[in-house]
Amino acid sequence: MRTIGNIYLTWRKGKGERRILIGVIRRNKTEGTRFSYLKEGVEKARTLGFSVYEGFPDTTKSYTKNVIEIFGQRLMRSERNDIKDFYDFWLIDEKYKNDDFYMLAYTQGILPTDNYEFLADFNPDKKLEFISEIAGLSTTKLPGDTLVKGEVLRYEKEKPKNSHDEYAIKVFKGDLFLGYVKTMHNRVFYKTRKTLKIAVHHIEKNGLLNRVFIHVS
Repeated sequence: MRTIGNIYLTWRKGKGERRILIGVIRRNKTEGTRFSYLKEGVEKARTLGFSVYEGFPDTTKSYTKNVIEIFGQRLMRSERNDIKDFYDFWLIDEKYKNDDFYMLAYTQGILPTDNYEFLADFNPDKKLEFISEIAGLSTTKLPGDTLVKGEVLRYEKEKPKNSHDEYAIKVFKGDLFLGYVKTMHNRVFYKTRKTLKIAVHHIEKNGLLNRVFIHVS
């Protein structure tokens, strides 16, 4: 799909910590799917306890065999009874449900048992829509009733540029600062002159806003 560029593997020490780009998955027609680590990210992550991703033990090597098969083990199997709800949540086009590269890009390969996420570098297109998440809620600590599902939010490119992420996108409800669009997902906002739409997709709360998933289109 034209809307999906590379997929970046991120890792963080724990909830509330910054996501670190530690690897990239590339796919093209001639070379197939390739995975390689990002040296700077790996070095930074190792100071926080990261080792290697299981199945890819050499951080200096570029992998071409069984890449998508290994990462695809994180995906929900299509025979599950609740698979329709899963597809609906992540806005999955079911004609691509057997394409693990597509599924990793759109569902982020999130598991409750580790701190990895797969974040796609999306390309602007009139048909583009994907689910992301507001980062930084553990810092802003907003009441659980701050947002409602379907609410349209506004965004700004951060100026001066954020020292941690030059593509930082700040998200607001009116004048209330909520947090940031996830790293890597934010880059599409810099690739187009058109205004993208951000709407609240799903809320998890426990007194405070815990997680807020957003629909970007």
